[in-house]
Amino acid sequence: MIARRQQVALALTVLLAGGAACQAHDHATPGRPAPSAAAPRGFTLVASGDVLPHSSIIDRARFDAGGSGYDFRPMLAGIRSVVSRADLALCHMETVYGANGDYTGYPTFKSPPEVAQALAVTGYDGCSTASNHSLDDGGEGIRRTLDALDRAGVRHAGSARTEGEARTVTVLRAGPAKVAHLAYTYDTNGFPLPQGQPWAVNLMDETKILADARAARKAGADVVVVSLHWGTEWQDAPDEQQLALARDLTAARTGGRPEVDLILGTHAHVPQAYEKVNGTWVVYGMGDQIAGEMFNHEGAQDPRGNQSTLGRFTFTPPARPGERWRVAKAEFVPQMFDVDAGRVVNLNQAIAQGADVEGVRDRIREVVLSRGAAKDGLTMGQ
Repeated sequence: MIARRQQVALALTVLLAGGAACQAHDHATPGRPAPSAAAPRGFTLVASGDVLPHSSIIDRARFDAGGSGYDFRPMLAGIRSVVSRADLALCHMETVYGANGDYTGYPTFKSPPEVAQALAVTGYDGCSTASNHSLDDGGEGIRRTLDALDRAGVRHAGSARTEGEARTVTVLRAGPAKVAHLAYTYDTNGFPLPQGQPWAVNLMDETKILADARAARKAGADVVVVSLHWGTEWQDAPDEQQLALARDLTAARTGGRPEVDLILGTHAHVPQAYEKVNGTWVVYGMGDQIAGEMFNHEGAQDPRGNQSTLGRFTFTPPARPGERWRVAKAEFVPQMFDVDAGRVVNLNQAIAQGADVEGVRDRIREVVLSRGAAKDGLTMGQ
């Protein structure tokens, strides 16, 4: 396992949707002072969209490795300064991993497992793994993917190798807080769940999501984050299913406290709006962080498929025990994947360095703010 930055995962066993006692093991970072009880601090969470390695992306990683192996680290270097400074960073690993050179792009993906190492080096602490491509290589694809993420020290949520793992919530330490990460997908492209493994991928179901959120909260999670692979591809606006599920999930409460504290959306290939719904931030779609040249439903190359945002949310502790951790600051960072250079680009940093990408940045900003998030305090970050 590689060395992690200041963020250390909290190993917490919680049986989902049924409850049970939890076993927590907090591995403190040597030399890091404990948070002061007199001055409780908050934490910053960043999250980004789909990592979708098409064949051209795999070829680029081989080139960046000098022709021997695969190196995805240079692709993500441009966003590392934003990701690595967060207390907790979450990505979305849309594809499963292959092995021994058997790697493929669209339509059934098998990515080199070296992707996991690059995510870790960039600063990601965990990834959602529930997507419509989760079963592109059956149960073996899930196993290889989660094994590789484990080796890299990157936690995961949304798919599982065993029933026990499927019933265990992923909880990570973010500063002084315990953050539960839950993940679900609308479908698996028609691939059936492996025989005898109905738990292999979390399918999107409101009742299950809320039951899992309650179980995580009951076991001690301070903040519950839900990743949803949903929406209509190539549609800038959230669809009716997204809007309805977001309303229902954010409205659910126990004792006046919301069940869900943040919703992170993926799948649509294009950036979608951020919106505060029932007092909870919802990112309908972050877009593709890594992808090859993208072609829309009309068969035309569409640059929107290489545009995305990184969400950054600063949480503050509750005034009284048992109350909600609140988002004190909400930001989005506009990004694009330069398919020619094979690099993720922080658009604001690129503009500061003289790149002519204001038009791309401004289009992303317009979409992100299209449902009135500015009035609720969402700003564009650096």
